[in-house]
Amino acid sequence: MNKTSYQLGISKQFPCNYLPNKQEQLLIAVDERLHNSESYAWLMTQGFRRSGDQSYRPHCPSCNACQSIRVITEQFKLSKSQKRAKKRNNHLIIKQSSHLKDSYYPLFESYINTLHQDGSMYPATFKQFESFLSCNLTKQLFIETWLPADEENDEQLLCVAVTDVLSNALSAVYTFYHPDFKAHGLGVFSILTQINLCQQLNLPYLYLGYQIDDCQKMNYKNRYFPYERYIDGQWQLNTKANKI
Repeated sequence: MNKTSYQLGISKQFPCNYLPNKQEQLLIAVDERLHNSESYAWLMTQGFRRSGDQSYRPHCPSCNACQSIRVITEQFKLSKSQKRAKKRNNHLIIKQSSHLKDSYYPLFESYINTLHQDGSMYPATFKQFESFLSCNLTKQLFIETWLPADEENDEQLLCVAVTDVLSNALSAVYTFYHPDFKAHGLGVFSILTQINLCQQLNLPYLYLGYQIDDCQKMNYKNRYFPYERYIDGQWQLNTKANKI
């Protein structure tokens, strides 16, 4: 596909959600010919991301801190901390759904309102939940993590990883989990589950979104080796061994 053949829009500048004293601007795929699964997969290879049905890429005049990152799943090696996270959560049950369930909302609401009170999505609303996580661009998977039932309690939904299915990759869109289980590393466990699913489906990449080195909330995505980062229009490989 030739990206110069398509119409792209540029947003106005607005305060950055991730870096203080910075202005953010977005390049937006407004051309209707880009609003399909094949084009969305191609846009991802060009450093784009989606929110709802809108595909975008940071286009900030004086900053390039947001860099798209993807794990090379076939070659992925667990670090020591990732092995611990996997072992800690191995007793949990993994299920999949192909559609966004209304029953996810209480978990989403609790996650946003407890752990992200300083974020742009606080306070959570059902309309926001639906518009942000649903998508008509491509097939979706909702990877559910459940606490098994015991003698006193039924199964409990702990975590949902919203995942887009592309022609040669999965894309980790958003993960939300029960705040009481924050110390269990469910975010890490969900990424490991998505990598494992890529391997099962013979998909070479898992897109993790934007790595932002100077933002504590967004600088964890470079811990899954090997990976590629989209820098200056090129995917650049990093195979450095992870000893954490």
